Amino acid sequence: MDSKNIRVGLVGNPNVGKSTVFNALTKMNQHTGNWPGKTVESAFGSLKYKDFLIEIVDLPGTYSLISHSKEEEVTRDFICHEKYDAIIVVCDAVCLERNLNLVMQVLAMTSNVIVAVNLIDEAKKKHIEINFEKLSDMLETPVVPICARDKKGLDNLVCTVCEMSQRVTSIKNSFLCHEEFDEKIMDKKTEEYVEKAEKIAAEVVEYKSDKHREFDKKIDKILTNKITGIPIMVGMLMLIFWITIVGANYPSELLFSFFQNLGMQLYELFEAINVPTILANVLLGGGYKVLTWVVAVMLPPMAIFFPLFTILEDLGVLPRIAFNLDNTFRKCNACGKQALTMCMGFGCNACGVSGARIIDSARERLIAILTNSFVPCNGRFPTIISIITMFFVGTSAGVFSSFYGVLIFAIIILFSIFMTFITSKFLSKTVLKGEASAFTLELPPYRTPKWGSVIVRSIFDRTLHVLWRAVIIALPAGILIWILANVNIQGLSILEYCTNFVDPLAKLIGLDGVILMAFVLGFPANEIVLPIALMIYMSTGELVDSNDLNNIREILVLNGWTIKTAICTIIFSLMHWPCSTTCLTIFKETKSVKWTMLSIVLPTLCGICICAIVNAIFMVL
Repeated sequence: MDSKNIRVGLVGNPNVGKSTVFNALTKMNQHTGNWPGKTVESAFGSLKYKDFLIEIVDLPGTYSLISHSKEEEVTRDFICHEKYDAIIVVCDAVCLERNLNLVMQVLAMTSNVIVAVNLIDEAKKKHIEINFEKLSDMLETPVVPICARDKKGLDNLVCTVCEMSQRVTSIKNSFLCHEEFDEKIMDKKTEEYVEKAEKIAAEVVEYKSDKHREFDKKIDKILTNKITGIPIMVGMLMLIFWITIVGANYPSELLFSFFQNLGMQLYELFEAINVPTILANVLLGGGYKVLTWVVAVMLPPMAIFFPLFTILEDLGVLPRIAFNLDNTFRKCNACGKQALTMCMGFGCNACGVSGARIIDSARERLIAILTNSFVPCNGRFPTIISIITMFFVGTSAGVFSSFYGVLIFAIIILFSIFMTFITSKFLSKTVLKGEASAFTLELPPYRTPKWGSVIVRSIFDRTLHVLWRAVIIALPAGILIWILANVNIQGLSILEYCTNFVDPLAKLIGLDGVILMAFVLGFPANEIVLPIALMIYMSTGELVDSNDLNNIREILVLNGWTIKTAICTIIFSLMHWPCSTTCLTIFKETKSVKWTMLSIVLPTLCGICICAIVNAIFMVL
């Protein structure tokens, strides 16, 4: 065969191992991007096979190509309008009947289709046998059994792709390729696809044991039970928080120590090459210190939280969380999938906002985006936990070594979830009126996590992606903070003028000007709020490095902090404007200044009102 470039589209339902197939084929030689006018990203990768150079486009996972979600539009448009040599539809051998519905739709659009039946090892464990030759005959297209995790059958799949590339791609005049669907035709065709999928599955799939789903059903009776489901879910979430924060302490200290030593060496280097002192202080005492503080505080917890979150995703637990909370979100006229984006927000609100792409309805997607910052991200945990430890538990026993501390933290988390429900309901009755839409929610079989995929998706796609956005904002913000703290006018720094200006408003909500200004200057990253407050209280002109909570508590008390101040600061940490990274992500997702501004105003107003109420109660008492 002559040397040839081949282009392949990779299609499949969520949770069928499509990304594992993509990663196994491309061996990490990949990048992400999106089509013009689309906000949903696809992954692109390539591999060489004999004389062929094969480009693979990993299209968004979707259950159907008939409705109008962004994921379905991207996949449908690629099949109808892009140039390619083959479409690979990845199916789950354990749930073949459900997957065949998508296969029918793709076959209605193009003839160059290869069906890759993945997870054949899981099917064997569950005593499920599939007649692949008969399946190929009934579909009139090649069918290749594979196990992507163990890289079995992939050579055969690639060989089949190369053979299919010799054909002329045939695009069929399917109603799916038209801009607007006729509802009657759509309903009729949908019914036909489902009936045909059922008929084919009945012919080719044989269950050797009636107990192939017994294990899943037993677990689901507990995890999706009305009584036990939510408490277990909350317990798992608290365990993840505990592992994240306790596990992040040591690497954070190492990073702080490393950056501190590097900073001293940079000061010596600047001095050796005669860099002006003022410039060295601006760059190192300002930009470098804030930048490294953000990295040292953000990186370890995200590097722990996101893999844990991805493991839950691979295990099949996350869809159960959405199932458990679906009824509550429906009562708020929102979508049950918002539960997943809310959980992602605990790791990083920017990731939670991006995750809202899984919600089909534009109205419900906006609700999920606008309310995501009501749950505290990893960046807000250090401030909240430090305050709980110093003012409610005692510095002799860390918050996570005390049941009392864990209980307080759990109450705070539950309150943030409660506020998510309240604000979702408020939005659905005001600026985003509408009823909750129906959606397909798959409860996939429980599986062993795909560890390679966990590392790729959690570290590279989430952690480093979010960290980079924070870094490019933290550096200039650090320079600005240093200038505000060190440029004096008539004996007072610009920062002190700012704190005095906002002090009256801050007193009304149980804070003081220093705390409120620290939140304002903490816009690049929530991690630096408490260090900025300490910097202003101590008049150091630079962020304060202090891990001694006894010392910090003494400084705060000397500057007027009380139990009321601690409570109001925790509440305002939960509810104030999103960080710069999240705001940037909201704008990228919505392409709207209006919605971005509302995402800032909504939590801030809630925080101000609740803090004012708490302050009034303390004044009366």
